[in-house]
Amino acid sequence: MEWILNSDLNVLTLLGSVLGIYLAIIGITRIAGLRTFAKMTSFDFASTIAIGSIIASVIMNTNQSLVKGLIALAAMVSFQVVFSILIRKSKTAQKIATNTPLFLAKDGEILYDNLAKSNVSKSVLIAKLREANVIQMSEVKAVVLESTGDVSVLHTTSDDSVDSILLEGVRDA
Repeated sequence: MEWILNSDLNVLTLLGSVLGIYLAIIGITRIAGLRTFAKMTSFDFASTIAIGSIIASVIMNTNQSLVKGLIALAAMVSFQVVFSILIRKSKTAQKIATNTPLFLAKDGEILYDNLAKSNVSKSVLIAKLREANVIQMSEVKAVVLESTGDVSVLHTTSDDSVDSILLEGVRDA
């Protein structure tokens, strides 16, 4: 029961840290823009994870000062903004920092070599097709593994029945 009501817990310090970080996030997002938490590149994704780690450290670690955490948060967001500007203005930086989108399927055909290159399994691709409401493989125009790691499915619509391949591995289907 002691671990629940730990006497070392300073509720006011915790609430102050939460409020300080919350206000800082609002302020930084207003200054740096909504792109701060967008997952446009793998660098953005890594930055978002780092920002989350900084936030958690400041809130949960009573030895961590709020000011130090706010400085780290501002520095990380500033670095992200500068890096995104550099990527936008320099083709070389863009090539170094971003992945090239890759076809996983095209014109109804799964590109198994590209699945292997991207370390994506057939079952994951099929799940993405089901999420996009693909009913027939012939509907699929392109499936692209985006530079962010997201999968985009471009397809046409029809009233045909679902291809069995789209339900492969689904329990009770």
